[in-house]
Amino acid sequence: MKKIIRLSSNAFFTIVLLVGCKTEKPEHSEEFLAIQQELTEKLSAISKEANFNGFGVALVNEKEILYQNGFGIANINTKQPYDQHTIQNIASVSKPVLGIALMKAQEMGKLKLDDTIDQYLSFKIANPNYPEAPVTIRQLATHTSSINDTEAYLDHTVLLKDTQDLKRNLQIDISPTKFNPPDARISIEEFCKNVLTTEGKWYRKDNFTEHAPGAIFNYSNVGTTLAALVLEKATGMRYDEFTTQYILKPLEMNTSGWSLNTIDFSKYTQTFDNKTTPYPYYTLNTYPDGGLLTTTDDMSKLISELMKGYLGEGTLLSVDSYREYYKPQLKDENFINRSMSEYSDENNVGITMGFGSTGNFGHTGGDPGLFAVIWFDVKNKTGRYFIINTDWNGDETGKHQKAIYALLDEYTIKLKEALK
Repeated sequence: MKKIIRLSSNAFFTIVLLVGCKTEKPEHSEEFLAIQQELTEKLSAISKEANFNGFGVALVNEKEILYQNGFGIANINTKQPYDQHTIQNIASVSKPVLGIALMKAQEMGKLKLDDTIDQYLSFKIANPNYPEAPVTIRQLATHTSSINDTEAYLDHTVLLKDTQDLKRNLQIDISPTKFNPPDARISIEEFCKNVLTTEGKWYRKDNFTEHAPGAIFNYSNVGTTLAALVLEKATGMRYDEFTTQYILKPLEMNTSGWSLNTIDFSKYTQTFDNKTTPYPYYTLNTYPDGGLLTTTDDMSKLISELMKGYLGEGTLLSVDSYREYYKPQLKDENFINRSMSEYSDENNVGITMGFGSTGNFGHTGGDPGLFAVIWFDVKNKTGRYFIINTDWNGDETGKHQKAIYALLDEYTIKLKEALK
């Protein structure tokens, strides 16, 4: 899920990228290890001053992990440190997994991207302004389905893990979203029916835009969740089961999962409003749009695969499927107020993967108490993962983020040179 995050205009000016990782750990020279240690010491110093409690970083080239680590605190009560094995929700950085899943299902002959969703659903979904215009899977994957994220979505997706301090926790301000009690949990099918069908209890005409399906880019978490539901109907498997079998397990992302009961909760971080105020633990009704729970170590494996796939060397999909996954899908006329930022992940889109204006690609995400980003530098074949467990707090957070990015830029070069 994307949350409104106030970033300074140059908050991403130093993003490089993150990629390739190998399960086996290669031996490195003393020089390489000394450079890693230097970076650790400098990032540790920043963590003591930063206005976020904990953060994880990783640097990779097209062949291996150059660096990964965590800093700060994961739990203020136990003083549990944040490290590369700390588990955290990564918000909308989860979405590229959906794209891989859709391409995998297409390879298996279960669906085609240009199929209409009516072929797979037992209920009718249509933009009321264009009732005869079909919605396709490709449109859902490229945010052109004309489905809108309104209060119908924002008010009903975030769920508290338990009923402890329920009355107080329900009043916590996490706008634009809100906390819901645990018993508000529903399936993604019921959620989509409630929001998108005329019989649904949260249905509103403005849950759809005024544009026809396929016409205009409009980022939609509901559309992403609907795409996951279509995949379920096409494959006969739940989304979490399908992605675990065909993505997480093959990549040996063994500490990752889609729900709190599938991960080692002792390694799960708190998320924070500020350095002293933790949020209660929460999950999502619309978990495919932003609910992957993972670690810096596991994310390195995923991002390695994504870079290898871009280079025609991926293991999860065929060369042709990855080519389609990374093909910018939209044209100038598909955008209103289009971002021309080099580091925007909405200048153009592939199949759930975002592109900046220079052709580099990645995805950002934010939920209560976190911000995450992956970003790939195509020319230099390097990449970056960065995640924090505390709400973005304007320029102050941006200052510390830029200091971290400056170090990562500098040491990416040093580490690559030390490999020669």
